[in-house]
Amino acid sequence: MKLFVYHTPELTPTDKVPDCAIAVDVLRATSTIATVLAAGGEAVQVFSDLAQLIEVSEKWPSEKRLRAGERGGAKVTGFELGNSPLDCTQELVAGRRLFISTTNGTRALQRVQESPAVLAAALINRAAVVQYLLEKQPETVWIVGSGWEGSFSLEDTVCAGAIAHSLVKQTKLSQEELAGNDEVISAIALFSQWQRDLLGLLHQASHGQRLLRLECHEDLKYCSQTDILDVLPIQREIGVLKSQRAK
Repeated sequence: MKLFVYHTPELTPTDKVPDCAIAVDVLRATSTIATVLAAGGEAVQVFSDLAQLIEVSEKWPSEKRLRAGERGGAKVTGFELGNSPLDCTQELVAGRRLFISTTNGTRALQRVQESPAVLAAALINRAAVVQYLLEKQPETVWIVGSGWEGSFSLEDTVCAGAIAHSLVKQTKLSQEELAGNDEVISAIALFSQWQRDLLGLLHQASHGQRLLRLECHEDLKYCSQTDILDVLPIQREIGVLKSQRAK
């Protein structure tokens, strides 16, 4: 297994796809996706374009759908949800499909959607993602951070490092054997330094500070937790993620 970390979708190679691609948007798209599926959501369908989201979701019965939209950290007007995982309660989402578009996370998922296996990872479901990799042993794995408007983000990189760090511990591979690029080594180093204070790191992150200004303190607390959900969001058709429970 060779692991590659890309800080933004724009940095991924354009002439190839990996055996397994993992999209990461800790604050907050992939955290929300994992939460919805863990709470019994039928599926999560991702869009970068809001007009397309509305068009596709209109074909679903209103009682079987939820629209979630976020731009710049704030909820899109007219949608039931923004991008807070804390709003995705079992009572609200169970049995329904979430149609979601966010500033950054849905772009990352769409960039890698042609890969044979596409997963959504956050800190909260890190263990489920690692278990999948250990079981399937894909030859090449890309972890693609969403970043913020095309630039590096601390929270996505520390999540990539959390995944890589766990793989090193559980496979007995060295970092050098696992790493396909230098970004893997730097991500592991970031996680190693901050693993006991991930909330503190999220407070340092520029997007974390944006969310704090929007009074999303509880979102940051929730998204900074590791391994609290045993759900693996995996793409079952292009743009549609469904739940695969960790065993």
